[in-house]
Amino acid sequence: MKRSRQLGFSMLEAVVAMVLISGAGYALFGWINSNIMTLNSIREANARAEATQNILEYMDSVNPMLKPEGTASLGQYRIRWESKPETLIQDGTGLYQLALYDALVKVENGQARPWFDFRVRKVGYKKVREILPP
Repeated sequence: MKRSRQLGFSMLEAVVAMVLISGAGYALFGWINSNIMTLNSIREANARAEATQNILEYMDSVNPMLKPEGTASLGQYRIRWESKPETLIQDGTGLYQLALYDALVKVENGQARPWFDFRVRKVGYKKVREILPP
């Protein structure tokens, strides 16, 4: 009796190949998923940093002694702030009264949902005297 050589794959070899391919695919999909999650975290952190920078620029124009609370729309987000004095109002020999304020800034995204908040300290001032001509 003559033995013939086997051609192609046996069923066992095909199953082993499928298990190896599926294991590699599973690992690859896990790696891709973790990279996508990392990229989304980076995108969110960059968006928050950009928004914070824009809000701080806007808050430079706010005088918390004259406007202790308010709202503003800045492009795709809206801010609300509330300021409270941290020090007593200082009335010196100059033209202004001064105090240090702690402002809580709350940021909402485009759908009016809370996004994040942060605190900023600002000096509030009010002109109380005029320069008298000599």
